[in-house]
Amino acid sequence: MLNRIGHQCQSLFRLPFPWLSSSTLILTKCSSLLSAESLELEPSTTSPAANGSFPSGILSLFKLKLSGSSGVKLLGVKHRFKPLNSTQVDDEIIDHLRNDDPDSAVELFELLKNEYRFKHSRVSQLVIAHVLASQRRLRLLRSNFKQMLQEEGSGSGPSLCEPLSVDFKNWKSNAIVWDMLAFAYSRSNMVHDALCIIAKMKDFNIQPSILTYNSLLHNLRHSESMWDVYNDIKETGIQETKQTNSILVDGLCSIQDALKLTNDMVKHGVNPDSVTYNTLAKGFHVLGKINGASKMIQETLSKGLNPNSITYTLLICGNCQEGKVDESMNLKNEMVSYGYQVNFISYSVLVSSLCKIGRVDEALCLLYEMEIEGLKPDVVMYSVIIHGFCKQGEIQKAIQVYMEMCNNRIFPNVFTHRAVLLGFCGRGSLFEARKHFDMLTSGDDIQDIVLYNIMINKYAKLGMNHESIQLFDQITERGINPTIVTFNSLIYGFCKARDLIGAMRSFHNIGDHGLVPNAVTYTTLMNVFCEEGNMQKVFDMKKEMESNGVEPTHVTYTVIIKSLCKQKKLQESLLQINHMFSHGIFPDEVSYNILIQSFCKAREIEKAFELHDEMMSHNLKPDAVTYNILMNGLCVYGDLHDADKLLLYLKEHNFELKKAAYTILIKAHCVKGDVDQAKVVFSEMVEMGFEVSVRDYSAVINRLCKRCLTYEAKGFFRMMINNGVIPDIRVYTVLMYAFHFVGDLHSVHELLPNMVKCGIDS
Repeated sequence: MLNRIGHQCQSLFRLPFPWLSSSTLILTKCSSLLSAESLELEPSTTSPAANGSFPSGILSLFKLKLSGSSGVKLLGVKHRFKPLNSTQVDDEIIDHLRNDDPDSAVELFELLKNEYRFKHSRVSQLVIAHVLASQRRLRLLRSNFKQMLQEEGSGSGPSLCEPLSVDFKNWKSNAIVWDMLAFAYSRSNMVHDALCIIAKMKDFNIQPSILTYNSLLHNLRHSESMWDVYNDIKETGIQETKQTNSILVDGLCSIQDALKLTNDMVKHGVNPDSVTYNTLAKGFHVLGKINGASKMIQETLSKGLNPNSITYTLLICGNCQEGKVDESMNLKNEMVSYGYQVNFISYSVLVSSLCKIGRVDEALCLLYEMEIEGLKPDVVMYSVIIHGFCKQGEIQKAIQVYMEMCNNRIFPNVFTHRAVLLGFCGRGSLFEARKHFDMLTSGDDIQDIVLYNIMINKYAKLGMNHESIQLFDQITERGINPTIVTFNSLIYGFCKARDLIGAMRSFHNIGDHGLVPNAVTYTTLMNVFCEEGNMQKVFDMKKEMESNGVEPTHVTYTVIIKSLCKQKKLQESLLQINHMFSHGIFPDEVSYNILIQSFCKAREIEKAFELHDEMMSHNLKPDAVTYNILMNGLCVYGDLHDADKLLLYLKEHNFELKKAAYTILIKAHCVKGDVDQAKVVFSEMVEMGFEVSVRDYSAVINRLCKRCLTYEAKGFFRMMINNGVIPDIRVYTVLMYAFHFVGDLHSVHELLPNMVKCGIDS
């Protein structure tokens, strides 16, 4: 720390600080800077003054020593520093160091606070909080906030929101500071203040972390408010942790205790009523144990009690959550048969679940059924159906539902607009998509960053980076805050165009908007560096990713595996699979396919098949790409007879082969001169219904002619004619050259009439 503060001394002494006596220091400027040894700290035993001024003992905080190599010549020291107040220290020294040397700012802040019990201003504490957040020093940040809130006390949340939302609004890492402040309030048992901070965060589209939510859940676990927080977690889509579920179980006092209490009721002659069983069913539902909830319903019926509509609703929701949509539909019908009216929640969940599995027409029928039953669908339900049709590419149906919604005086919201725009960008026309987008964003009423993200992502995928940048500029001009999704799309577009300069420029701009790169950001860049052959940069990005605490995904690991395989570090690439499993991340078919291909190229065919078996042991189904790789490996580096056996095995097990599997094998047999087997496989390919073009025949004929197997080439030529495929000039040229080369003039004369028939001038 001393070395860094010494580094700052020259610039500090040049500042126009009125509290420095003109006779305090006379310095001569040298080219070198103060060494660490030229500064000495002299802690004070004096307590801070009541008016917040700098304690007199600390006035000799920097005592300069005579040192020939120090770079600063001390000509005279007549007085110590004059007393400083907190405003001068915080607003001038701390703020200056924050810009030039953040590490020194933090260390000086901590030194003054801990050693000299100096009381920093609220603004200075928030400044240092942002510095710590940008450096990911979250433990110290939490500690500082804890101490700060002890001084501020309960009810201070609203007053802290004001400077954060005004003075620090556009600072880097502002989102992290908000989240850590909410967490600190919660850990300090100031729940109302924590909820106040979170409410303000939502106004700025800042999402609390699961850590903060878990802390709130813990504080509220024995109150009804716990469910409000839990529903908030569900709505935001944050990934729950094991701690989240543990807190919920604790909040329910655990379902086992509830069951034990129910059994004790029966033993003592107190018969549980439908309310008791319905409560138990709710407990099972919350814990995700639908079978337990169903059992409660059966017990209710067996005792002659009737489950109420709430119980059925819980079961319908639970089954839908587990993907058992048909069971939920049956429960809905059973509910009606008992005389209960299906409520809005049940319809809403069923409509959403049907759309998720592509049964959008059935969902629309349920919506009409609701209207008949006197229930009015809301804008969310309409939006889900519109999105479902758009996802299937049925844009006209989506527009029809959109018009019906408007006719029913249910006005579209941002979710509806997003659904339609996604539909246009997915399978619709780019022109229509942009037209719809421009219509939505033409005024100031809708300033939804998600709409911009959808459009930018579409342009990025099409390689239209100029249009993406234009939209990004429009975002900044309108004062709309971009999200990390915005930058990820821009980076993807640049990477797709192999514009690494543009990609890195966008990457470095992320922090300027108070955002933090995520796994998608790093993985996208790592992948393009891998494709460019810059493996060092791949691993540099991986190291930066780890240092910033960003958890890799299975795609990240796949890119690392690909990079190691390109460097022929196959054993290291295998270790990455083990790392994935140890961290609870599961590889997919792509990860294994890369490994299998690399081992095939290394002529380790046996290991490639071991990896194939390992895939299956992890419930991963090898796809057509996997078998094409293995087929090619056997044909090029292994035994061709084994390749034939593999093809036979796959056919016998009704595996849907791709055309490439056949063409690989045909090519190999042609190269090895086994023309009869090549004909057999080629005929099988035709029989399987694959579209066989002139290019496929040409490839075989060309390889046979290269080996001077002209008789066999004529056989494939006849097969081509018989199957109605018209030869092109390349086929004739190859055959004519081969016949001339072997002196087969008879075949040349036979071929000429066919050329004339096809309109090819000999």
